[in-house]
Amino acid sequence: MKRLLYFLPTHFTLCLIVGIVIQFFYKVWSFSFTQSITFLFLILILLLAFKQYKKQFLFTLTSWLLFVTVGMFVVFSQDVSNKKNHYSRFSVNDSLVTFQISKVLKNNLYYHKYLGSVVQVGSRKTVGNIVLNVQKENTSKQENVGAVILFQSDFVEVQKPLNPYQFNYKKYLEKQGVYHQVFLRNTSFLKSKSSINSVYKIADDIRNTIEIALIKNGFDGEELAVIKALILGQRSDISKELLQEYTKAGAIHILAVSGLHVGIILLILSFVFKPIERLKNGKVFKTIIIVFLLWGFAIIAGLSASVVRAVTMFTAVAIGMSFQRKTFVLHSLISSMFVLLLVKPMFLFDVGFQLSYLAVFSIVILQPKFEKLWNPTWKITNKFWQLFTVSVAAQIGVLPISLFYFHQFPGLFMLSNLVIIPVIGIILISGILVIILSLVNVLPSFIAQVYNFIIWCMNTFVSWISLQESFLITEISFSFTKLLLAYACLAIGIVYLEKKSYKSLTVLLVFVLAFQFNLFYEKSELGSTNEFIVFNKSRQTIIGKNMKGNLKIYHDLDAIKIRNLGLIKDYKIGAKVKEVEIERNTPNIIDFMNQRIFVIDSLGVYQVNNLKEVTVLLIQSPKINLERMIKVLKPKLIIADASNYKSQVVNWKYICDKYAIPFHYTATDGAFVLK
Repeated sequence: MKRLLYFLPTHFTLCLIVGIVIQFFYKVWSFSFTQSITFLFLILILLLAFKQYKKQFLFTLTSWLLFVTVGMFVVFSQDVSNKKNHYSRFSVNDSLVTFQISKVLKNNLYYHKYLGSVVQVGSRKTVGNIVLNVQKENTSKQENVGAVILFQSDFVEVQKPLNPYQFNYKKYLEKQGVYHQVFLRNTSFLKSKSSINSVYKIADDIRNTIEIALIKNGFDGEELAVIKALILGQRSDISKELLQEYTKAGAIHILAVSGLHVGIILLILSFVFKPIERLKNGKVFKTIIIVFLLWGFAIIAGLSASVVRAVTMFTAVAIGMSFQRKTFVLHSLISSMFVLLLVKPMFLFDVGFQLSYLAVFSIVILQPKFEKLWNPTWKITNKFWQLFTVSVAAQIGVLPISLFYFHQFPGLFMLSNLVIIPVIGIILISGILVIILSLVNVLPSFIAQVYNFIIWCMNTFVSWISLQESFLITEISFSFTKLLLAYACLAIGIVYLEKKSYKSLTVLLVFVLAFQFNLFYEKSELGSTNEFIVFNKSRQTIIGKNMKGNLKIYHDLDAIKIRNLGLIKDYKIGAKVKEVEIERNTPNIIDFMNQRIFVIDSLGVYQVNNLKEVTVLLIQSPKINLERMIKVLKPKLIIADASNYKSQVVNWKYICDKYAIPFHYTATDGAFVLK
C-alpha cells in the first residue's frame, strides 16, 4: 500500500481527479483552447525553473497544480456544449435535423429509445449527442445502430427529478455529455436509405448476425436474453422481473459485461496461451496476443463504456501479470485509471467505473492476506478457498459504495458468488464455442440444449436466492460523509495490516470514532426533521407528513402499489424515515407546524367557517370557480398536484397570476415541500 502511495502516477491521478471534480461541479475553467495551452505551458516553465533551482517544495506544489489544471482542462475541452458548432446553438425552426444512432437504449412501455449524434441542423454540420424517443405503434420497428434519421422537432431539455431524493436522470445524462432529448411519433421522421459506417455499426452488425444464428439453433426467451447480456454486452431484452431477482441475489454484476467477465476471459486466455511462455520473449508475445483478443471482445460487445473500462483495466493487469509482481499490477491499474480519465474524464462519475476499480484494487491488496489465513491440503478445497477470499475481498472493497448507491445489502451474496462465478466461467468458455458453431451452422442440438439448461439452472438458482427476503437488507440510508469515512477507515486499516504500528492504529481509531460520531449526528438530525410534501405522481394524489422520522402518507392508490412505489421508497431512504403510516383517504384539513393546508378535492367543497389565509391544495380536478374561492378563503398559496387536468391547471395559473397569489404545480415545479 505504501509503495502505491509513493508511486508518482498515484499523485498525478489524485490531482487529475480533483481537477475533474472542480470543473464538473463549479465550471471554473472557461478559457479557449489557445489560452488553455498557453496557461499549461507557463506552469511547465515554472516546473522546470523550480527543478533547476532545486526548490523541491515549490516543484511538488506546481506539479500538483499542473495535473489539477489538466483535469479541469480535459473536462472543459470534452464538453461539446462549449463548441461553436454544438447543435443547441442553431435554431431548429423549419430546419431538418440529421441524427445518427450510435446506441440502442432499453425501451419503455411507450417509446423506442436511442442515443446518437446530431450530425447536421439544416445545412450546418454540428456535434453533440441527444436521446431520441420514438413512439411505439403497432407497425413500428426498432432501428439499428448506424441508421440515419431525419426529423423536424425542437430539442427538449431533460427534465430534472420532480420528487425528493429521486434518481436524477438529467445529471446522469449530463455526465455523458447529453443535454437534450427529442420525442417523435412513428410517422414524423424519415429514415435515410444510407447509413454511416462506424466501429459501433460493425459491432452491432456482428451482434445481430450472432443473435440470428442463436435463434435458428433454438435459443429464445430469458435464456437468449442472458446469453446476449453475458457475451454480447446487450441486456436490453432481459425482463424487469429477472433483473430484480439478480439484484436481490447480489448478482446483478453478472448481467453486465464488465470487470468480472473480462477478468475471467483474461484468466482463460492466460491458461490457453501459457505454452507460448516457453519461447524466446514468450511472455511478451503472450501478452500482445491476449491484449489483442481482449480488445476484439470489446468491439463485439459494442465498445460500451463499461466494456472499454474493463478491457483497459485488464490490459494493464495482463501487462502486470507478465512481470509476475503484485506491485506492478497495482501500478498498471493506477496507470490505466490515469489514461482513462485523461481520455474520458466523465468516467469518474460512472458507478461501473468506481465499482470496477474498487473491486480489483481490493482483490489485489486484500485477497493474498485472506488466503494466508488457511492453507487447505486438498486442491479442490484450496480452489474454493481462493474463490471465497476473492469474493470477500471484492465485497469489502465495494460495500460502502454499493450501500451509497443501491441502499441494500444481499446477505446471501457469498452463496450467490460461490455458485455463480464458476458457472459464469463455464458459460463464457462454452458460450464462445456455441456462438462459433452457430455461425457456421454446425451446432449439435444436444449441445444447444445442454447450454440452454445451464443458463436456465443459473436463472432458477438466482430466483430462489432472491426469494430468501429475510437475508436481504433493504432501504439502507448511507450518506456521502459515511462513504468517505468508511473508505478512510478501510485504507488506513490496510496500512495497519501491512505494517502494524502505534501511529497507524491511532489514526485508524480516530477515523472509526469519526464514523461513529457521524452516525450519532445523523440520527440526532433525523429527530429534528419536519416536512409536509405534496408528491408528483401523474393522475394520482400522494401527500406526506414527516414528523421527526415518522412519515404519514395520504393517497388515492391501491394499497399494495403505494407500499412498493419508487418515489416513496426514495423518500424513506433519503429522509431516513423510521416508520411509515399509510391512510387511504385524504382529509380536507391537514395541520402542520402551526399551519393549515386546506384540501379541495373533486367534490369542490370550500365553504368552511373561520378558515382564512390558508394554503390551498387542489386535487382530482375540482369543478370550482377559483376567483370566487380566492375571495372567500384569501389563500396565501395555491398548490395543484398532477391528479388535475392540465387545461384546468393552465386556467388556475392565469387566475393566480392575476391576483398575485403564488401558484405551485407539481408536474412542472416538482413536489411541493414545506419545512
